[in-house]
Parts: sequence; structure tokens; C-alpha cells
Amino acid sequence: MIANVQTLPELGPDLPDDGSVVELKGYELHVTDGPHPLNLARQAEISHHWTLEKAANPSLFNGPVILQRQIAYRNGVIVSRGHVSDFATFLWWRSQPGLPGASHLFGYPVIASSDGDLIAVRMAPHTANPRQVYFAAGSLDLSDVVNGQCDLDGNMRREVMEETGLDLAEAMTTGQLFGTYRPKKMTLFRVYQFNRSTTALLTAIRDHIRGGHDEIDAAIAIHDAASGTHRYNPAMIPILRWYFERGRSDLP
Repeated sequence: MIANVQTLPELGPDLPDDGSVVELKGYELHVTDGPHPLNLARQAEISHHWTLEKAANPSLFNGPVILQRQIAYRNGVIVSRGHVSDFATFLWWRSQPGLPGASHLFGYPVIASSDGDLIAVRMAPHTANPRQVYFAAGSLDLSDVVNGQCDLDGNMRREVMEETGLDLAEAMTTGQLFGTYRPKKMTLFRVYQFNRSTTALLTAIRDHIRGGHDEIDAAIAIHDAASGTHRYNPAMIPILRWYFERGRSDLP
């Protein structure tokens, strides 16, 4: 991890905060030594909130996550400073109006079939996002930290493998990185197109779920940008609109 903590510039007007999709040149997701400021300032509240969450949903697990302190935009590159925190802190922060003191950054591997449909998953009722539909993804954690920075692409490949059994290394991608930003929430994504039909991908994921992956309860094919078709995670909506407005033949 890196010990040098420097102030980053604001995201700036070149990165809209309305969720619009923008092309990016890359990312630098630094992990800084020491606890996140929220863990120092609000630990009692975080602990109390976790007790309530755990009582309501005993399946929750308070594992380590990388929680961002700052996110900036420099010449097409997303630069962030994060700390090793935990899932309890993230859940408390997520529950606060205005989301003070932190930011969330995560990766979305946008999986497309050879038919041009998008393939997502629906979270099981006992998870922290019950019944939400989104691309297979998960928070950055310690296993994603390499030489003081988060390996977002490694995170996406690992999460897809764990949740669906699919290997992103088998898919075609241009490698282009995209991002969407809403206040305090940054999504980074790439498009991965598999040389398999929608039916074949759904079947493979369902077989994986039956094999014992209980965080996911369904594989979902998305055919258009209609926002009300499923209970989408809010981060999905601008990506679906962007993908289907471009036309399936233009991608991966």
C-alpha cells in the first residue's frame, strides 16, 4: 500500500454527474495506508447499524472492502484514493442521506451474447441487494490489491467467474474503458462479448447456480433499454440506454 496521501482535484466539468457514459483512458485506484476516516469518526454508529442489519439478515458477512475517500478525473483517467474498510462501514455509508465522507467505485463487466443481448444476474433474497438485477460484480477487496493499487479488471474477472462460472478471458473486447458518475458513485465498465448465444449463456449460468452459488437466484437476458422490465440497480439504467442506443452491431 502507499503511505503518501495527497489531495486530489475535483472530478470537474469534463465528467458529468448525471450518469452519462463517457470513454476513459484508464484508471489508477490507489489504496492508502491506515483506516478510512469514517472508521475513525463514526465507528459507534457503524457498529450499531451493523448490529441492526445483521439481526434483520443473518446471512450478511462483514468482510474487508476497499472504500474510496476521493475520486478524481485527470485527462481521461479516473484516479482514486481508498482505504481498507469493511462491509459494515459501506452499508452504514450507503444508508446515510447525502452519502457523507466517502465514495463508492466499482466495476461492471457488461456481458453480451452473440445475439447482442446483455446478460445479468438477479441477487438472491438474503443478499444486501435482494432481487436487484445487475451485471455480475462485487466490491473491491483485499484480493484485488496489487502493489498498492486495485486491479479492477482482475476484480471483474474474479466476480464473473464466482457468480456465473463464465471466464471473461474467453470473451471478445475492444478493451475500451467506459465510466458513469453519479454523486459519490463511480461505475467503470468494459463490454465483453461471448461467442455463445443468449440461451447458451443463460443455461451455463443456471447450471453454475444449481452447483451451489446461492448469492444469485437467476440469470437474466436483457433485450432492450426499458428501465421497468426488471428491478434494476440504478447504475444499470444509463449503461442499458447507451448500449441499445448505439446498436448491437457496433460492439463489443
